[in-house]
Amino acid sequence: MPKTRAPVGQTCIEAFQIALDSADMIGHWAWDPATDRVRVDALVALLFKVDPTEAEAGIPMAHYEAAIHADDRDRVVGLVRRSVAAGSSYVAEYRVISVDGRTRWVLARGRFTSDRDGRPTGGRGILVDITALRAGEETGGAAAPGTGETPLDRAVEHALAAQRALAALGDPALKAEADALLMALGRRLARRQVAERRRLLN
Repeated sequence: MPKTRAPVGQTCIEAFQIALDSADMIGHWAWDPATDRVRVDALVALLFKVDPTEAEAGIPMAHYEAAIHADDRDRVVGLVRRSVAAGSSYVAEYRVISVDGRTRWVLARGRFTSDRDGRPTGGRGILVDITALRAGEETGGAAAPGTGETPLDRAVEHALAAQRALAALGDPALKAEADALLMALGRRLARRQVAERRRLLN
């Protein structure tokens, strides 16, 4: 069973907090329905209080669902399950308690695919820490519909595919470029989300 707290010392927790507080944090995830394993990078693992080594190998999606704040869990899990069943995309904002003990807001964008018979074939997406953007705002946590396919949405899809291909290629310089592009797209996605929420509140 996955560890619910990453076995990290105080120095690692402090470094994690500095990294999160100093810049918008973006991570990526991929889901394999054949094994029901989700793989994420180290920062996202620590955001969900998961051991980074186990997260890299892959753990069940239910473990990440359980790490979502209790007030947001049913809404987000329902949205994700509907997206899996439909083979569609979703966008959601919700809270988690990270390894540093703080409640953090994340913006998650994902897409699930299915075969001609409607069976899930995979899922992937990005996750952005938007705690700083939400500071001082209403925290209703409404999920965005995620049904519109804008040029930004398509760019995120292509960037995720490119990052995965470049990781398999084994070229660290090219992968760093892909990571930088994903980070820039994640920040733009987060700003769009905040602007849309403000528009709806006015």
